Amino acid sequence: MKPAVLLPGYLAGWEPYADLVKAARAFGVDVHVVPLRWLDWLPTLGGRPVTPILEALDQTVRRVQQQYGGEKITLIGHSAGGWIGRIYLGDKPYEGRVWAGVERVERLLTLGTPHRSQERWTRRNLEFVNTAYPGAYYPQVTYICIAGHAVQGRPWTFTYESYRLTVGQGDVWGDGITPVAAAHLEGAMNLTLTGVWHSPRSPGPWYGAPSVLPQWLPLVTADPVPKS
Repeated sequence: MKPAVLLPGYLAGWEPYADLVKAARAFGVDVHVVPLRWLDWLPTLGGRPVTPILEALDQTVRRVQQQYGGEKITLIGHSAGGWIGRIYLGDKPYEGRVWAGVERVERLLTLGTPHRSQERWTRRNLEFVNTAYPGAYYPQVTYICIAGHAVQGRPWTFTYESYRLTVGQGDVWGDGITPVAAAHLEGAMNLTLTGVWHSPRSPGPWYGAPSVLPQWLPLVTADPVPKS
């Protein structure tokens, strides 16, 4: 089994990922979800530092790596978990601490992550990560960024506003929350999955649905992939 750690999306706990964890074993992937509750995100509201989430992530990564004899892990980040994972990889101080997860992670796989945003509450953190670690920054890490192409934003809808706040244009395509363009990173292996929505609460199949997992989970056990 290949070890992987999954970092939930913003304001999400570990529970919505339970079915994904069970299904992943059929693909030879032992997924450990960072044991967050939605309450754990409250100190990060309003664009404040995501240090509490990074601490929980670091504890989980170290525990899983120890369980696997020091083997490097795959870090899976859903939604905001993806760009927080990029901070975790980093060797530059974030709020006074260097996490250096690059020493423990062999690949970063993001699901519907807004790697850039114009939304004012996330801008500070995202400007840090995109300035300090632009694109697929570490050559020794395989970056895989997955977007969903399920719904086009239409005026006066939540999706339209979500897309507009992220990339400045609302009538684009995405997973209902994150536009395709924002979910990809320069230099990464970028994939777009047709008909895939953002979260378990979406009206259609999301990244962790049984019909969708075979489209990306085998990449965790595959040989390193070339960067685009």
